[in-house]
Amino acid sequence: MPSAAEQLAANFNFSSFGKATELRHRIFFTLGALVVARLGSYIPMPGIDPAGLKHFMESNAGGFLDVFNVLAGGAVSRMAIFALGIMPYISASIIMQLMTTVFPELEALKKEGEAGRKIINQYTRYGTVALAMVQAVGIALGLQAQHGIVIAPGIVFIIEAVITLTGGTMLLMWIGEQITARGVGNGISLIIFAGIVARFPQYIGQAFESLRTGAIGPMVLIVGILFIVALVTGIVFMERAQRRLLVQYPKRQVGNKMYGGESSHLPLKLNVSGVIPPIFASSILLMPTTIAGFNAASIPDWLQTVVQYLSHGQPLYLVLYALMILFFSFFYTSIVFNPEETAENLKKYGGFIPGIRPGKKTAEHIDYVLTRITVIGALYLMAVCLIPEIAFSYYNVPFYLGGTSILIVVSVTMDTVAQIQSHLIAQQYEGLIKKAKLRGARR
Repeated sequence: MPSAAEQLAANFNFSSFGKATELRHRIFFTLGALVVARLGSYIPMPGIDPAGLKHFMESNAGGFLDVFNVLAGGAVSRMAIFALGIMPYISASIIMQLMTTVFPELEALKKEGEAGRKIINQYTRYGTVALAMVQAVGIALGLQAQHGIVIAPGIVFIIEAVITLTGGTMLLMWIGEQITARGVGNGISLIIFAGIVARFPQYIGQAFESLRTGAIGPMVLIVGILFIVALVTGIVFMERAQRRLLVQYPKRQVGNKMYGGESSHLPLKLNVSGVIPPIFASSILLMPTTIAGFNAASIPDWLQTVVQYLSHGQPLYLVLYALMILFFSFFYTSIVFNPEETAENLKKYGGFIPGIRPGKKTAEHIDYVLTRITVIGALYLMAVCLIPEIAFSYYNVPFYLGGTSILIVVSVTMDTVAQIQSHLIAQQYEGLIKKAKLRGARR
């Protein structure tokens, strides 16, 4: 029998938006904040020659700068004030997650609930400032080393670059937090989502221009569209897939009545690590290509050979990309999900998995199941990321749309739609309470 929430979701219609005033305000706030974030990606950093920067970016295409350019919504290619994007904040968050598993003090803060989470978030902000300043100094020195990009090289330009880029990252972080608190969806994810989606018109224009000039045939374009639809459908299916472990709670007697005895499920996502493994893997693999681009005239022969074998579409690149995705899938899953902590929480509240002894045996069983589904999740990430690489390199696709970008767009869309539906269901519940004239409505 469907639950009340499922019944309400099945009966929900678009007329509900007209009644959900708070949701409408949240959506408008989110859209306005994303517009501000996009405008910042077009404001250039002071002291940069646009023509020299354009030539440099074209000559270094294919490096990890392209990866960050996609995640920053094109701000890197324009060297805008948001060129660092939100990546320093994401890096600082991952570092804090690692540190909570190493330092007992941070682990204790994590277990304190909302108060501890606020303190950890504040440490994450401090880490974001430090990482942004270090990356800004590196970008400023790298730009100065290239001829014709910086108009007036020197210490003044470095200070300007550090202040501008660090300030841009902090503003983006603040916008993301405001969207999470006062808008709809996860603000940080939506900022990355908006940057990727903003480039879709360019990709569509490139596809139709290739069709007009005869670079590709109509059948190739149709097959490409069907392939993207199939890929998106597969991502939706896999992102919603769960392995549910049955959890039973014992009965207890209070007076003459029996309480408890319910059964529940412990949901384990198929892809616990999300999009982190592809981002890390592509960034590390493209590092030699970027280094070679910065020092094209002075790199040794062995590095040129490495760059050649690690370029997009090469067999060695594809093999290493797949292996790194597999490694980071297991590595990041071990950070974000702790079977021992989950087993301890189940034991604390009296829950147990039927046939498994509470405590250590439960942790081992959860770890066993999690390892098996992580293998499937890693294989799924490999397929999503490698198929576009192969299509772009060997089948004359007119533009490069990476699997990571598609994965981010689909995942963020699903999360945002789920939050909108939860707001609508809550609003419908309030309407039912008012109609029933319950005491809670009068309060």
